[in-house]
Amino acid sequence: MTIEIVDGDLLIDAELLSELLAIPIEDVAPLMRNLAITSVCEKGTDIHSGEFRLTFFHANRRAPLRIDSSGNMIQRSVVDYGGRPTPKLHRGSIR
Repeated sequence: MTIEIVDGDLLIDAELLSELLAIPIEDVAPLMRNLAITSVCEKGTDIHSGEFRLTFFHANRRAPLRIDSSGNMIQRSVVDYGGRPTPKLHRGSIR
């Protein structure tokens, strides 16, 4: 799946977020508006120059996606912390 890059903005399909965060697709937009789904976008440096890491958070789930400069997904994963709160995100360059 490709992430659209339009005028420097990264656009992700709600269907993918629904799958990654294990929520119904119709809940994606309202949860984003209410800041129950949040995200961080990091720009790669050095050997990862031209890449981005998008990390989405909801409840006990964290879903990082690594994409190239064309929006092609390089890597994706999901971490479900169960009943534990999600740890704070380590900010830094893509490693």
